[in-house]
Amino acid sequence: MKNILNASVSRRGVLAGSLAGAGMLAMPSILKAQDKSLKVGVYGGYFKDSFDKNIFPEFTKATGIAIESVAEPTGEAWLVQLEQAAKAGQAPADVSMVSQVSMLKGQSTELWAPLDTAKIKNAPNLIDRFVNKYPDGRIAGIGAVAWYITLVTNTDVYKEAPTSWEALWDPANEDKLGLLALVSNSFLLEVTAKTFLGGTNALDTEEGILKAFDKLAEVKPNVRLWYRDEAQFEQALKSGEIPMGQYYHDVTGLAAADGHPVRSTFPKEGGIQDSGCWALSRASTKTEEAHVFIDYMCQPSIQATLSRKVGTAPTVKRELLDLTAEEFAAVSSDIEPITPRYDMYQTKSDWLNQKWTELIVG
Repeated sequence: MKNILNASVSRRGVLAGSLAGAGMLAMPSILKAQDKSLKVGVYGGYFKDSFDKNIFPEFTKATGIAIESVAEPTGEAWLVQLEQAAKAGQAPADVSMVSQVSMLKGQSTELWAPLDTAKIKNAPNLIDRFVNKYPDGRIAGIGAVAWYITLVTNTDVYKEAPTSWEALWDPANEDKLGLLALVSNSFLLEVTAKTFLGGTNALDTEEGILKAFDKLAEVKPNVRLWYRDEAQFEQALKSGEIPMGQYYHDVTGLAAADGHPVRSTFPKEGGIQDSGCWALSRASTKTEEAHVFIDYMCQPSIQATLSRKVGTAPTVKRELLDLTAEEFAAVSSDIEPITPRYDMYQTKSDWLNQKWTELIVG
């Protein structure tokens, strides 16, 4: 997926307690007992532990396919490893959870084996935006999990929840904000475009992107911390030292449930929804098993289990899920989300980073 999720779920492990356990211990015997197997790459730590306990053993029981889970490094390091291995005809994992930007970069080298939706009967359950396609329409990846970045506040400082991302620009919030430090993980250009410029299609041109940068620059007097260390902002939010900002909806909810004076709000413009795909390495020889696995993961019941056990937002349609209103609200929202412009980060990465440093955080 990407490094945000890995960071947030490792914190969730601290908040909710590690889920490593019997599922992990049972893995070697399962592997020996089964003829069919599949290597699946997921992010390490709590996230991998959750899959090892709550998902993979049940999949093996249902299908007879043993799972060897592989801990992926964060960011694009895994993409580089998969690419180099594929050139040598090797697959460190057959199926991997891959970020949207890495999906696009992998498409450029045909790293992802096209998926056959005829073999994924649960594919129609997916929300359309979670099906990643090559330019010619071939399926490159299928939505694995999603998560949200929302507008968060300390409830001791802000008795009323803000209703719009416009709050970030409010002069009353001078020196009170904590915002993510990178153009490519904060998605603040998209927030700016959705809030003030009529939508993220305003970012289709460099002229539009520069307009978004100019508007976003107006937020700078309100920013106390541009954070890379998420734990630092989380502590400052809990204490009220930095009482407003952007953060992960699920983690904030867990902190609130733990008694901390924090809240997560989906603004009227929507929360920022990021996601990761299941993708199959072109070097894998386990195409049949991979399709069985991806089909299994697209079941509404499995997506609901992920929401309950891992804290991720479902990638299948809301009406298919048996999540209660409270369970759904803990991980997601019915408000149309702000979807990151992954294409922009792929094609204009250096220019965006340069402008971000010049105009926003420099």
